[in-house]
Amino acid sequence: MPVYLVAQSTVLDADAYGTYLQRVAPIVRRHGGRFLVRGGKVTPMAGEEWNPQRIIIIEFPSEDHVRRWFASPEYQEIVPYRKQGAKVQAVLVEGLAEQP
Repeated sequence: MPVYLVAQSTVLDADAYGTYLQRVAPIVRRHGGRFLVRGGKVTPMAGEEWNPQRIIIIEFPSEDHVRRWFASPEYQEIVPYRKQGAKVQAVLVEGLAEQP
């Protein structure tokens, strides 16, 4: 069953975050992930309190794939750029086994 990493980020340091963004995509791909949403225009539809600057959605084949990506030495090497570059909140969401 697919899982989705859904994150919102607020950029604090464009240079550091830019370095992170350049390096993260190939690491995600090596761990079976693919970006479905990576920034772009955000339009609030409901809930006045939630107006994120940036949304990221990454699909992975399984939770195990996400955990291996997140714990991998290559990803951990770029985590400091993410932490310096942006305030990020993320959740992991299970997908549907079959589409109705």
